[in-house]
Amino acid sequence: MGSVEKRTRTLKNGKVKTFYLARWREPGTDRQPSKSFPKKGLAEDYVIAMEGDKLRGEYIAADAGKVTFKEYADDWLSSQTFDASTHNAVELRLRLHAYPVLGSKSLASLKPSTMQAWLKSLSKLAPSYQQVIFTNVSAVLSAAVADEMIRKNPCKAPSVSPPKATRRRVVPWEPKRVLAVRAELPERYQLVATLAVGLGLRQGEVFGLAVEDVDFQRGRVTVNRQVKLYNGNRQAFALPKFEKVREVPLPESVHDALNDHLAKYPAVSVTLPWKTTDGPPTTANLVITSRESKALNRNYFNPFIWKKALEKAGVPVERDNGCHMLRHVYASTLLHDGESIKAVSEYLGHSDPGFTLRTYTHLMPGSDKRTRKAVDSLLRVTSVELPPETEASAQVRG
Repeated sequence: MGSVEKRTRTLKNGKVKTFYLARWREPGTDRQPSKSFPKKGLAEDYVIAMEGDKLRGEYIAADAGKVTFKEYADDWLSSQTFDASTHNAVELRLRLHAYPVLGSKSLASLKPSTMQAWLKSLSKLAPSYQQVIFTNVSAVLSAAVADEMIRKNPCKAPSVSPPKATRRRVVPWEPKRVLAVRAELPERYQLVATLAVGLGLRQGEVFGLAVEDVDFQRGRVTVNRQVKLYNGNRQAFALPKFEKVREVPLPESVHDALNDHLAKYPAVSVTLPWKTTDGPPTTANLVITSRESKALNRNYFNPFIWKKALEKAGVPVERDNGCHMLRHVYASTLLHDGESIKAVSEYLGHSDPGFTLRTYTHLMPGSDKRTRKAVDSLLRVTSVELPPETEASAQVRG
């Protein structure tokens, strides 16, 4: 059992101060931590609480929370089974946006007010990015709770307001703008725009498309891989996002553009490691490569090729006008022509058709017209057209 001891301490001014020392034994050890209180009742309550925690199996070692957030987060990150690119992204977010404020603080000192003040320091970042950072930090602290380093995750306190990402409506480019930007790309890179807008490929999937992925006879393209960047600028092949290999239809216009491109710029055999920078070497005959016959690198292509094409075409150079915009054009084109959400989701390689619906539902034209027509056809049915029993029941209800 714990105990409470009365103690005194002589202050510098000569006065004697009385305090009460709460002591208890940690389970499974000979250690007897202590904590001082100004009143005996407070010390007794604390001892009772410690004994209760031990009985319920909820006891947290007195010095468990003394480790700093950075020390614990580094250990947590090293134990995760993320792929290399996710690991790098999480490490970067913690290093840039969590450690400067939280890194040197002990886990036990992180209160809800601490987390709310830290969130305020992120206010200049995009809401969606704030949300991702907050999720990473909260995951670290939830792990600390599971490891019995702290009792509660302060990020989950009611007084902490998590960032809310505001979903902006996608406004796809008009066809004229797509063609204008494509025309301003160097000739060997114009197919990048064609593949993105014609097949709905992500940029890394365009860079990783190989001749062997294209079935010209069946009119289908298999999206087998993407080119990913690790540790800043090191390339590797990997499966598409969500590790979903998929097939997409090959329109005749894209078929012809591929043939024309390959006649001028034959496919190049490129070997890169698979999935990680030290993964097994994998070779693919890439459709689009750099002038040095290497896989395209987004850190070069985006600022030096894509950005310049936007400027020449008179298109604002901003995040919404990145190469990813062409996927939105692809999706909006299919939906405009009546393709189903399920099919569009499969062609885009989304993990969930619900995400596709939430992103593009406002681009589904004709819904107002169809709704009005359907309701009118229902309400304009005359009594003459109703079966006798239906008309009679309608009169009774009236």
